[in-house]
Amino acid sequence: MALRLYNTLTGEKELFVPRVPGKVGMYVCGVTVYDLCHVGHARAGIVFDMIYRYLRFAGYDVTYVRNYTDIDDKIINRANQEGTDYRTIANRYIATFDEDMDRLGMLRPTLEPKATDHIDDIITIIQRLVDNGHAYAVDSDVYFAVATFNEYLKLSKRNLEEMQAGARVDIDERKRSPMDFALWKGSKPGEPWWESPWGKGRPGWHIECSAMSMRFLGPSFDIHGGGKDLVFPHHENEIAQSECANGCQFVKYWLHNGFVNINSEKMSKSLGNFFTIRDVLQLFDPETLRFFILQAHYRSPLDYSDQNLREARAGLSRIYEALAGLEQACAQPAVPGAPAAPSATELHQKTENLLPRFREAMDDDFNTAQALGILFDTVRTLNRFLAEDGSADAGSRPILEELRRTVAAIGSVLGIFLNKPADWLAARETEKARQLQISEQEIQTLIVERAEARKSKNFARSDEIRDYLLAHDIQLVDSPQGTSWKVKDH
Repeated sequence: MALRLYNTLTGEKELFVPRVPGKVGMYVCGVTVYDLCHVGHARAGIVFDMIYRYLRFAGYDVTYVRNYTDIDDKIINRANQEGTDYRTIANRYIATFDEDMDRLGMLRPTLEPKATDHIDDIITIIQRLVDNGHAYAVDSDVYFAVATFNEYLKLSKRNLEEMQAGARVDIDERKRSPMDFALWKGSKPGEPWWESPWGKGRPGWHIECSAMSMRFLGPSFDIHGGGKDLVFPHHENEIAQSECANGCQFVKYWLHNGFVNINSEKMSKSLGNFFTIRDVLQLFDPETLRFFILQAHYRSPLDYSDQNLREARAGLSRIYEALAGLEQACAQPAVPGAPAAPSATELHQKTENLLPRFREAMDDDFNTAQALGILFDTVRTLNRFLAEDGSADAGSRPILEELRRTVAAIGSVLGIFLNKPADWLAARETEKARQLQISEQEIQTLIVERAEARKSKNFARSDEIRDYLLAHDIQLVDSPQGTSWKVKDH
């Protein structure tokens, strides 16, 4: 199956055909660096990191550009509040953003330009738009003339007349149309500025992304991504100014991830209902957050709650427990003459089909939810196989080794399962144990006592210990290799 992706521009799933065979140019709108990032930013970052990883896995040479918006009203306001320079604010939150993305296992994009490094590029494009009649200057401001672009709103599918009527309440008399938007803003007292043909000022938000994407990917490229909230006005305005400046299609495929919701409302700083990435990572490990986000299709809304994160952690733990069993099985010597397990044939079939099924899911508009469902299905069969002690059979070893390699390949695309299973599980149990009313030493002592009780057939005492531990949220797991424990998820 060839890769198909949902193009916001056409409203359809389309066969992915890059402009240059084997190469992909992808631009994703980064953050405005004035504050800590929230879970909505984490979702956008993880989604496009996954897409970047999969495109590379599929054999494409990908140039991935993600910008920093390091000059903006919000940055200036924050700097004024703190009595400092806008650069201090921008550099601080670029650093915190990078730290957050690194913790979430992101690959660094190919290029990470800053808007302020491309002022000359921005001025060049604006001048071109003024010269060809698509923009006009008023005092030290420059506006894009929406009426000169017949295809305006082709991305968002909004009605221009209705929007113009609504905009007249807050009309700027200097603009030819209430929908015209700023390309260049004349400087106000106390604001940073750069010289331009129209006087001292700074760029508008939309023109920054056009300039940076054109600089590194050319006037026309394959994929432009971002959150659903950017469709209008940001991406709509990018299309208008870019296509009018260059006279060609700006972007072939537009991809947008869905919102993260709190109580059915979009998580956002403006609504005050957001959780920063750092807030969440105090309660849950980074891989759990990543797994939680990938459990939903990237275009679907995602409901954030502590309970949903706990369920994601439990699901991730089940996979890691199976992988730990797989690691142990591969490390154990085979027993000569051991019979094949009843589930061996099924495990062999599912292992052979796992990567093709994974690719089929991912080729269907990066359907990570379906891909993880396929993996869970294979894990269930693996657990049956291990419970039957199927790894003792020498003939099963190639199956197990192939499964290890396949899961590693899938993990490299999704950015999960990159830890040693035993280490990840141990870290989670230690993390959860710190919140218990019972020490690890007491748990281990009781496990030894229970083993002695079972050996001497004192099953009443064995059950008593098990129930006591369970009452303290400790769940015992018996296996041929011995007894381990884990903290019960709530």
